[in-house]
Amino acid sequence: MLVVVSDTHSREETKLQGRTAEAVREADLVVHAGDFYREPVLDAFESTARTLRAVYGNNADAAIRDRLPEVLTAEYAGVRFTVTHRHRSGDTGLVMLGRERDADAVICGHSHRPRFDDSGALPILNPGSHAQPRGNRPAHAELEPVGEDEGALNGRLVTPAGEVFEEFRIAP
Repeated sequence: MLVVVSDTHSREETKLQGRTAEAVREADLVVHAGDFYREPVLDAFESTARTLRAVYGNNADAAIRDRLPEVLTAEYAGVRFTVTHRHRSGDTGLVMLGRERDADAVICGHSHRPRFDDSGALPILNPGSHAQPRGNRPAHAELEPVGEDEGALNGRLVTPAGEVFEEFRIAP
């Protein structure tokens, strides 16, 4: 399973609770789309997740910016993702960034609003924030391969309480 989280905004801990904590511990790969906030939080995620791929966000301290890129490419079960915290040109900029990196989908954070949008040229996934939802549902995303074939993922947006409130598919 691939788990996507973002916008932790913590000084010392992951703030993982309930299903979000379980999913991060169980995942083959955890992607964090930025804004850990302080370096001890990045360290805590690295200790919790089997494999962590992450970018820095606009609220990252200097130590995090020294350790993480602004943009990265991650692959899971044959699906290639471009990961960034935000793009100043909105969804259009995110899609352009994904196309530049030959991605099948884009993962971003920043808004704290969980959403999946496949209405454009590339699907965009924002897991929201599990720790600081700012008026939105607290959430993370879980993605799993479809059957035996690589190249498609079934996904869902899930609250820390375990409520699935949106399901989606990414198929290159």
